[in-house]
Amino acid sequence: MRAVVYSHRGDPDVLTVIDRAATAPGPGEAQIRYHRSGVNPTDWKSRRDGGPVDPPQVPGQDGAGVVTAVGAGVDAALVGQRVWVWDAAFRRSEGTAQEVGTVPATQVVPLPDDASFDLGASLGIPFLTAHRCLTVTDGGPTRLGPGTLQDRVVLVAGGAGAVGNAAIQLARWSDATVISTVSSPAKAQLAVAAGADHVVNYRDDDAAEQIRRVAPRGVHTIVEVSAAQNARLDVAVAAHDASVAIYADDGGSDLVVPIRPSMGPNIRWQFVLTYTMPHRAKRQAVTDVTAAVAAGVLRVGADAGLALHHFPLAETARAHTAVEDSVVGKVLIDVIEDGTPA
Repeated sequence: MRAVVYSHRGDPDVLTVIDRAATAPGPGEAQIRYHRSGVNPTDWKSRRDGGPVDPPQVPGQDGAGVVTAVGAGVDAALVGQRVWVWDAAFRRSEGTAQEVGTVPATQVVPLPDDASFDLGASLGIPFLTAHRCLTVTDGGPTRLGPGTLQDRVVLVAGGAGAVGNAAIQLARWSDATVISTVSSPAKAQLAVAAGADHVVNYRDDDAAEQIRRVAPRGVHTIVEVSAAQNARLDVAVAAHDASVAIYADDGGSDLVVPIRPSMGPNIRWQFVLTYTMPHRAKRQAVTDVTAAVAAGVLRVGADAGLALHHFPLAETARAHTAVEDSVVGKVLIDVIEDGTPA
């Protein structure tokens, strides 16, 4: 079977397609025949930073496919099921950019027949990150679902990105009022397609005033992609006891926090990394995202404000380059090119 690997870190050209035997599932593991592999920014950052890699690394944290075998201690009924997986390559060499791979069975989630492999491979990092961002606010819910964010206002910075899109969808499913900030009319259309109730161009001189007109008492939760650039806007619109959940360093890695403006309303600056978030929070995120998929409320594709960019497995390097170049939308690798419905 074919797998993409890299044995040292660097530019995308370190990624090589090889033929190798499939790994048998060990105790507590499931073997997956992948149809789609999702590409995220952490994939190229992990590939680029550091030195030699031993054993060779198969990239890809997110994926979707069919279970082909299970190891000892795993329910055999899982074999043959359509599934999505999360964190496949976290502290493991077996990622999702291969035709057949193994993953801990606890990270394998059933995918309904009416949910596409495209959706399944898009869920992991973006939606679990978004869930964490939406559930760290004092007085807010620790789980998501209909009614859990009712009467609360969520501001999603960068609503045209993958995590921003996921945050909008999950917040709307949970009955929040959703405002998104974007940088252009085209990205505004994407945020609206995802479900944002209001869109503001953060470059407008009166961006804070526009947001305050929608939320006179302030925003309860801010999902922040670019805190270094947006910190002053965030404190200008935050409600008392609001949280600013920071999941990326777009626009700069050094954050200057407006201290006094943050102290008065007791604003929380919360950093989020899905890989190391508390175990209970991760399990709740998986549970809630699974429920949203079962309810049919999560979408990908142009009509959901998240264009899909497909690459064959042999062009995984190009897929990584697209993400590294900040392509707007979601990058997927078509691991199996056999006409299987997306």
